[in-house]
Amino acid sequence: MSNVKIVAILKARPGKTEELKALLAGMVGSCRAEPGNLRWDIWVDQADAGRFILDELYVDQAAVTAHRETEHFKHYFAHINDLAERASQLLDPVDVA
Repeated sequence: MSNVKIVAILKARPGKTEELKALLAGMVGSCRAEPGNLRWDIWVDQADAGRFILDELYVDQAAVTAHRETEHFKHYFAHINDLAERASQLLDPVDVA
């Protein structure tokens, strides 16, 4: 088994930056407390305060699946399309220190 990384890019819809930021901030504690989570960080683009990057790292694919079954992820998923355009990548390690 190998770690799985998710990088999600979220661009707030017009007038929705603060709501998006609040939604993401509200997930931090729950996501970091998941047994299979190694990292769950929020970054903001220095050139665009409405563009957020989620940097997530899980112990394996089963942990990603478990994450997506949590109530906090379901809450996020129910609201995210109203707040942001999003793209995400699921990544496997090749040469990671």
